[in-house]
Amino acid sequence: MKKQLFRKKSVDQILSDSATHGSGLAKVLGVRDLVSLGIAAIVGAGIFSTIGLASFNGGPAVSLLFLFVAFACVFTALSYAQFASTVPVSGSAYTYAYVAFGELFAWIIGWALVLEYAVSNMVVAISWSQYFVSMCAGFGILIPKWLTMAPSYALEAQEKMLSVGVDKLEGIDKIAIQAYETAPRIAGVPIIFDLPAGLITVLVTALVYIGIKESQRASNIMVLIKIGIIVAVIVGGAFFIKPENWTPFAPNGVRGVMSGIAAVFFAFIGFDSISTTAEECKNPQRDLPRAMIYCLVICAVLYVLISLVLTGMVNYTSLNVKDPLAYVFEYVGFDYMAGIVSVTSVIAITSALLVYQLAQPRIWMTMSRDGLLWKRFSTIHPKYKTPSFATIVTGIVVAVPALFFKMDFFVDLTSVGTFFAFILVCGGVLYMDKTGISARSKFRVPYINGKYLVGLGFIVALVLVFLYGRDSLNEWKTLGTKDVLLHKSLIVVFWGTWAVMSVLTFKHNFSLLPVIGILINLYLMSQLGASNWIIFVLWLLVGLAIYFIYGYKHSKLRTQD
Repeated sequence: MKKQLFRKKSVDQILSDSATHGSGLAKVLGVRDLVSLGIAAIVGAGIFSTIGLASFNGGPAVSLLFLFVAFACVFTALSYAQFASTVPVSGSAYTYAYVAFGELFAWIIGWALVLEYAVSNMVVAISWSQYFVSMCAGFGILIPKWLTMAPSYALEAQEKMLSVGVDKLEGIDKIAIQAYETAPRIAGVPIIFDLPAGLITVLVTALVYIGIKESQRASNIMVLIKIGIIVAVIVGGAFFIKPENWTPFAPNGVRGVMSGIAAVFFAFIGFDSISTTAEECKNPQRDLPRAMIYCLVICAVLYVLISLVLTGMVNYTSLNVKDPLAYVFEYVGFDYMAGIVSVTSVIAITSALLVYQLAQPRIWMTMSRDGLLWKRFSTIHPKYKTPSFATIVTGIVVAVPALFFKMDFFVDLTSVGTFFAFILVCGGVLYMDKTGISARSKFRVPYINGKYLVGLGFIVALVLVFLYGRDSLNEWKTLGTKDVLLHKSLIVVFWGTWAVMSVLTFKHNFSLLPVIGILINLYLMSQLGASNWIIFVLWLLVGLAIYFIYGYKHSKLRTQD
């Protein structure tokens, strides 16, 4: 059993399986299309919605957090690019893990990627709904409040009203209490759900079902629109910047800035999604690495500039809103621009929704080819040349929760699953280097010998903590064992991993850049709440149950023996 769980697939075997089963997919994507799809995925709900919350918590210094997260993503993107040039098939990190770590880890990654693509798309759909409702209101079309939000918003507003009174309600609570009071009832239970979020998911799923070329064309058009509006916000907003809004630069300190990790990282999720389209690329080994790096650099520059503009136009304390780009222009009295932003934001977020709906079915398709999921998931539509059944299931999985759940619940959970996948991909490059598989890569992560540098960095980091981290050290002294386990255990894991990597790198001459990718992603993971980790572990346990009930028995590797 142990042999089966950790048995790996060779690169030749994966390419052979792809040639046998994947010929039905249309090879139509070039590097420009891939960059467009990457930008479509990255520049979505993150920049148009969650950047407001990150700025509220971190102040203008959140722009530095964007740089830091982009820096972390570069190392991961290089690792993805090497894998994509070596194993140019659909499946993304799932396929890469099959090569580097074996079947069990491949399944775990495939299951975790559901969080990155399907679950994150729930956030995108909910964000789209908020901008759509705002846009409609601007045109005088008022959608009933009970059709525009998750029921928990209304129930929480009702409880708040009973405790503090209706006069004390502000912002979303005012809208939510209207939804509660006007909603139709069945057996006394108010019927409240987010109809626009569900409808847009169904419409985008239908477009993805029809074909990759149609999806790519739609994506290209929407990307041009969204980049245009972001540039317009940066240029137009620059005239309304008040430098005094940038003071203090980090009002809540490092902790306030780092509290926006999940929101900022969510804004970068997506650059890896284009690797799921490898079998639909004209020249995947050349174009995928280029496209990932290009779109990451472009988006990092845009994010830093727009975060500085937003926090310069209004005080950071006013940015805890769901539509910050439109809000800042309303705040300065430029209502015409605010209306344009609302309309184009709807288009922009639609493109992100499209790419994630494109990626998730292809992960399931690849897992199905390997026998780990039901055969129907790998069915290719004879006319449209898309994974038809997997696409329909993805639409249902995203649309139904988007109708009834709050956005906040999904953001952190998505980030946990994605960090996990990123770490294993970076680790997989180290395995490829060690076993000689990297010799077949048409793109390789630049090799810098980390033999002494990783350990030296560990020692320097410890010294800096003792010299400048007295407050943190004193906080640790006040914590009991329970508090450490609940809130600081991941920090312990981070330092322990760094120590182990220092030894392994010294022993095996590991490449420095993938090691940095592992450590930065692990550190960012450690800044997420413990509750998210508990949910993530429960998610993995459900996935393992499915694997041992179905996947283990039907695995192609097992049946080939």
